[in-house]
Amino acid sequence: GRDGDALHLVALEEGELVGTCRLLLEELPRVRLGRLVVAAAHRRRGIASALLAEAGQVARAEGATTIVLHAQTYACPLYAAAGYRSRGEPFMEAGIEHVAMERELA
Repeated sequence: GRDGDALHLVALEEGELVGTCRLLLEELPRVRLGRLVVAAAHRRRGIASALLAEAGQVARAEGATTIVLHAQTYACPLYAAAGYRSRGEPFMEAGIEHVAMERELA
């Protein structure tokens, strides 16, 4: 329901959409990253990491100082490797365990 308010980043490979995420910019200087997904056949090739890096650059260019997100707990190592740190205890969202995470932008 918030896609129309978001800035969408996409990863393409030979013209095929292989990954995407969105940034919600309405709470500057904080932005919310969400809906990060990479097509199953293209996972474990650095696409999610590249999307996270690009999201950081775009957010910084928009005036953000912090990116926040709700990570599914199995994906926390991906976000931690990109500089995100956990905030608080795990919680359920849409029937899936998540944890709040954030990254300060340098």
